[in-house]
Amino acid sequence: MQYETIRYEVDDGLLLLTLDRPEAMNAFTVQMADELEHAYGRASDDDEVRAIVVTGAGKAFCAGMDLSIGGNVFGLDESLTPTIADIRARPVEPEVGRGVRDTGGRVALAMYDCTKPIIGAINGAAVGIGATMTLPMDFRFASERARLGFVFGRLGITPEACSTWFLPRIVGHEKALELLYRADILTAEQAREVGIVREVVPADALVGHARAFARGLAAGRSPVSMALIRAMVLSNAAQPHPRMAHDVESLAMFYTSIGDGKEGVSAFLEKRPPSFAGKASEMPPFYPWQES
Repeated sequence: MQYETIRYEVDDGLLLLTLDRPEAMNAFTVQMADELEHAYGRASDDDEVRAIVVTGAGKAFCAGMDLSIGGNVFGLDESLTPTIADIRARPVEPEVGRGVRDTGGRVALAMYDCTKPIIGAINGAAVGIGATMTLPMDFRFASERARLGFVFGRLGITPEACSTWFLPRIVGHEKALELLYRADILTAEQAREVGIVREVVPADALVGHARAFARGLAAGRSPVSMALIRAMVLSNAAQPHPRMAHDVESLAMFYTSIGDGKEGVSAFLEKRPPSFAGKASEMPPFYPWQES
């Protein structure tokens, strides 16, 4: 895919993924959704990528959906009367996949499925989908100029991008409801106080800070181990009983112990840095185990 609304730049193991519509404050479109969905899948299969930093070009991160587009601005087919059964039975058929499914949700699910750590560098306005697309990220840094808003209630619509799954897990159910009911614009510091943002960073240092943090996560680590850790934490914490986590952890331990785990143990005993050969593009046979 040739990207027109984002930039995909890999340097020394780090993917810098940039929303690239600065003239429109990186407003979200169906094309951007398609490109982001593709980019996260591509990054999972790209063994040159060890971690991902996401930011916006220009002064904004993402100002929300591009409301200047004619017709249904969310790209949905208003001639349909869809049901939950339609969504579940025919999610990839064009009529449902393109005409009904939330575009932000497609991106969020691609982020959830990604095998690499995702770090947000929120450089400016992040409103609507601009805010909710940050929630599947592992960590979020923001410049002091950033503003985040879950403003759906002000527009008479509802949250999207799987945010009613991610947001309560980040801030708790009560705070998630307050943020969504009030639909206020938060400063970067307010976003940090509620737990959405990890740290507020000077604007000119933001991307460099996020890149250094991302490299610190991946350096000297097994890509397979990292991918499994990410998937297990995201998936297992939502299971109703710890036995489900035990089942997955048992398989993960089994396969990593006969893979990169052998090198890790040898390196530890020999007091040398490990040289892991595993690839996130070649995961153990039980992966993925999650129900879609």
